[in-house]
Order: sequence, then structure tokens, then C-alpha cells
Amino acid sequence: QVQLVESGGGLVQAGGSLRLSCAASGMPFSINTIDWFRQAPGKSREFVAGITSYGITNYADAVKGRFTISRDNAKNTVYLQMNSLKPEDTSVYYCHTYYSRSNYWGQGTQVTVST
Repeated sequence: QVQLVESGGGLVQAGGSLRLSCAASGMPFSINTIDWFRQAPGKSREFVAGITSYGITNYADAVKGRFTISRDNAKNTVYLQMNSLKPEDTSVYYCHTYYSRSNYWGQGTQVTVST
């Protein structure tokens, strides 16, 4: 059974940094694309960043130049380094993958950026 477990969220001041982690199990991690999404209260879930099995990355315009996604296949983990955080980055951040014709989501980790 595929499991995704996020960690690393918290409260940070504007301009600060956080690193989120997504630990995966139950699937051949190295061949799967892993994405980060986020959802703020009252808003739809939105794409943040993704990384393919080849290490090709993709970012939402809102986070380009501030966030960096990376993966460590030996640890079955994907990271999201978030720098220059803004209050509008406040959301629950979710890890996602698509495997064997199903979508899988983690439980989410809260990121709160104060002014």
C-alpha cells in the first residue's frame, strides 16, 4: 500500500525558510513523479512543484525562484526547500503521486507565514 508522509511544516516569519519532506513507501519510488500541492482555507488545492524520476522539475509561477524541489531516491524522500516565504504561502502542503492508476496523497503539513 502506497503511503506518503509529510513533515517539516511550522510557523515562520515572512522572509524565512522551511524545508518540507515527503517520505514514500509501498511503491517503486525512483520511477515515480512526486508533486507538492497546497491548499489555503477557502481555496482550491493548487500545484506547487513536481519532480520526475529523471529529476526534471516544474514549478508554479507563484513559487519560481523561491522554492526548490529535490529527491533522494536512496531515502525514498522528496524535499521542498522554501525560501523567502510570504504570508500568502500559508497553506496545508500535500505530497502527491500517481501510481498504478491511482492518485495518492499524504495527510498534509501546515505551513504558516506570519507578517
